[in-house]
Amino acid sequence: MLTDLHGKLDYAQYLQLDRVLSAQKPLSQPEHHDELLFIIQHQTTELWFKLMIHELKAALRLIREDQLEATFKILARVKHIQAQLLQQWSVLATLTPSEYVQFRHVLGPASGIQSYQHRIIEFMLGRKDARMLAVFKHKPAIHDQVEAAFLAPSLYDEYLRSMARKGYAIPREVVERDVTVPHAPHPAVVAAFREVYEHPEKAWDSYEMCEKLVDVDEAYALWRYRHMKVVERVIGYKRGTGGTAGVSYLRQMVDDRLFPELWDVRTEIKDVGRPG
Repeated sequence: MLTDLHGKLDYAQYLQLDRVLSAQKPLSQPEHHDELLFIIQHQTTELWFKLMIHELKAALRLIREDQLEATFKILARVKHIQAQLLQQWSVLATLTPSEYVQFRHVLGPASGIQSYQHRIIEFMLGRKDARMLAVFKHKPAIHDQVEAAFLAPSLYDEYLRSMARKGYAIPREVVERDVTVPHAPHPAVVAAFREVYEHPEKAWDSYEMCEKLVDVDEAYALWRYRHMKVVERVIGYKRGTGGTAGVSYLRQMVDDRLFPELWDVRTEIKDVGRPG
């Protein structure tokens, strides 16, 4: 074991732990015991968001280059990042309503809806909402990052374009659509996915890509549901600190599907050995 670290790069320096571990600044006076939990929960979430954006950018580039197989590991990693984010809610769920109300006031208007990294992820996954850009107008540099994600094709847009390049019958109005609005389900896309699922041996990479996208969509839905239930558990139906309707706002997004035709096609796939 190396013990003489004078003048050498050590663990704390490499990870810049002096900065990371001094970034928790509770505002309650006297400091409430549970505010540190609340801060660390959200800071670690933002670190996972940073990694998720890093991975999704790589996935988008690879799909544009039609390198689907190279994308599989990246999207598998994204799914595992999502699993970490999901599990984190169980820690915050230990915060009781009587504990939270003792320091909630120090948050002022600060709210998770102002997470620009989460908004970038949502835009990269296709949940486009122009109204959300206004939340970041007070910080031009951040606004520019969020707007760039808003204006760019989503992961799903890029995959449907890749399918079109492979010869699948993806309609022109889907491929050339306005990417600043949410994707609307199209029966021709369902038909293309049905072809992939009923004949996976013809294009295994497309088949596997579909399943990787479903993994991401399902994990994101589970994360949103857990988010809603933890908020309901901690604050009930109070309004959110950022001015949203709180649980009611979160509940309306639980059933939202990022890649709708990948779910719709499951109803359309023929049973083996049955005509029709």
